[in-house]
Amino acid sequence: MWALLGVALTGVAPVLFARVTGSSTADFLPARYDSAAAMRVAEEHFGLRPDATTVTVLVARTDGGALTDGDRRRIDAEAAELGRQRVVMPRKADEPSFLVTDRSQTPKVAPAMVAPDGGFELLAVELAGNVADEGVQDVYRAFRDSARERFAAAGMRTGFTGGVAEAADGTDANRTAATVGSALVVGLIVLLNVLVFRSVLAAVLPLLAVALVGGAAGGAVAGLAGLTGLRLDASTPGLISVVLLGIGVDYLLFLLFRFREVLRARPDAPARLVAAEVSGRVGTAITSAALTIVAAFATLGVAGFGLFRSLGPAIAVAVLVMLLGSLTLMPALLAACGRGMFWPSRALRREPRPGVAARLGGLVARRPAAALLASVALLGALAAGLVGMRMDYGLGEGSGTPAAATAAEISRSLPAGVSDPAAVYATADGGGAVDPAAFAGLARELGGVAGVGKVADPVGSPDGRAVRIDVYPVADPQSAQARALVSGPLRAAVAAHSPAGTSAHVGGTSAVYADVADAVDRDLLVVFPVAAGLIALILLLLLRSLLAPVALLLSVGMGFAATLGSAVLVFQHVLDRPGVAFTLPLVLFLFVVALGTDYNILIADRIREEMHHPGPARAAVARAVRHTAPAVATAGLVLGGSFASLATTPGSEQIAFALTLGILLSALLLSLVVVPAVAALLGRALWWPLRPPAGREAGPEPGREAGWEDPAVARAERLPTS
Repeated sequence: MWALLGVALTGVAPVLFARVTGSSTADFLPARYDSAAAMRVAEEHFGLRPDATTVTVLVARTDGGALTDGDRRRIDAEAAELGRQRVVMPRKADEPSFLVTDRSQTPKVAPAMVAPDGGFELLAVELAGNVADEGVQDVYRAFRDSARERFAAAGMRTGFTGGVAEAADGTDANRTAATVGSALVVGLIVLLNVLVFRSVLAAVLPLLAVALVGGAAGGAVAGLAGLTGLRLDASTPGLISVVLLGIGVDYLLFLLFRFREVLRARPDAPARLVAAEVSGRVGTAITSAALTIVAAFATLGVAGFGLFRSLGPAIAVAVLVMLLGSLTLMPALLAACGRGMFWPSRALRREPRPGVAARLGGLVARRPAAALLASVALLGALAAGLVGMRMDYGLGEGSGTPAAATAAEISRSLPAGVSDPAAVYATADGGGAVDPAAFAGLARELGGVAGVGKVADPVGSPDGRAVRIDVYPVADPQSAQARALVSGPLRAAVAAHSPAGTSAHVGGTSAVYADVADAVDRDLLVVFPVAAGLIALILLLLLRSLLAPVALLLSVGMGFAATLGSAVLVFQHVLDRPGVAFTLPLVLFLFVVALGTDYNILIADRIREEMHHPGPARAAVARAVRHTAPAVATAGLVLGGSFASLATTPGSEQIAFALTLGILLSALLLSLVVVPAVAALLGRALWWPLRPPAGREAGPEPGREAGWEDPAVARAERLPTS
């Protein structure tokens, strides 16, 4: 069933995602924001397509001289010809046409502006589609190559800039790195599994299982989005793939480690019976861990910013599908393969010698206070980086791409905002006709605002019911200065000097991101407490304790603060960036808190299970760490490696660094040191009010009936009972 679902839904997912992907960030802003209102006026009265993206083409003489009248006539003629030619999207020979969304189109091309010294002329080219869509980027590349060839034949050089140009150049520059990064992640997973299990099947089957379930999950997300009318961001499919690869392999590793442990302890037990028992026992922790992630991301449904509001349910649905696969597909593989899952390793025939995990468990059990203090000191030092934290609402630093070089060349002669101006859209309050001449005074006032380089004359809409005034800031449209200009003095001038009886709104990239900044700030105040409350509720239901959920939440809270502080130290202070990406705190909170809680749940669940056996509580902690540390450490390295691969995506370096560090801290420090140290200090009181009885005999304990004794655990058992 999973094979059929995985193959079928993987095939149709790209087409389904193409139909539910939003065209721009502005699509996700609530209607109450000023830039969203400006966009509505532009669409209704000026015919601006909601999915339009503009490419600015620079045309100059190859000899560096000023353009002559003849040159300008030739440029205008070539521009007219380019505007009549349909650009066909290239297709791969082995790609079925019914699985590809055709982005072929005829662009709108028009002369825009000439440099004051006549050194170049700019053309405005309008394409349709999301700049992150590979098909749209392919159309842009085809147009770029055609335009470059035509103008080169006329003895002129060209440069291209704009959102889709920057995206395509970034993709081309990082294509090799992305391929290598993906291969390294897969290689890391296989290598870790081979080193841990010494088995071919145990190394490969988890990847195949995750690929099948992940394909089904992607198709399910896209299909549900289509049925519900939910618009997704273009980055959502890639993020879902990374998340599912990480948590899917994590959950399968948890099952594999426990399956091997029980097979060692009970060599005569039928493999299918063991698979059923292990799936039932570990499945409880996996289910709670997955529901924690689902609850955390589901809280994004209350966000005002539509990108967050769509991302949350999408990841929640994907994780639910992965949970279903972990509870059905992997147990079926365990039952079918049995002991052959670990062939050709002979590890099932003997108990392993005490290793790093046993020594770590014994150390934490013997010195819990010292281990806890050292961990808190390290986390506190990293969290100190939060002092002076600034948010960066830009779209990234200069990339060094050809598109960025063209933008820099334009800005040396014209205002930086000329390739992406802000725009004031005005309409009559009653919906009647408006006279562009009545807005001449507003245009003059806008020209006097500090930071504005140039203001175009007011232009009326074709239906005569709206007016547009283009404003060219001196600063880069993606910079903090441009956003501050638009959200402050520019909007204040529009409000103060708009003609009576009219309503005016400021739109454009700078205005959109200024409003996004406000929306995100509001969402942070809502999502954080709601997500924390839901996670606490799930922990309370799973652990049936009042103290244990508090300890787990405090530990992941310290991990979140330390990770965000580290990102601030590295990017803001060391690399001297304007600040940390505005999406980083929320994304980091959800991923580190939700996914980090997974590891805490696994270790806490095992500690409680071990405390049901007779003996001191600290000995139970030592055994729990010994049995669980290999699974948690391997899973953390796999998930961290998955997130590290995001660094190959342009603009995702901060998120890749922070998520990788956060997961490693959660897995290797919080789950294996902090939580066990707290459990060793509090003993069975950690589970108050339903504390495990100290002397109740439980069923056979894996690894204890074979006559082998772990020295680290033996030392812990001689400690006083907590």
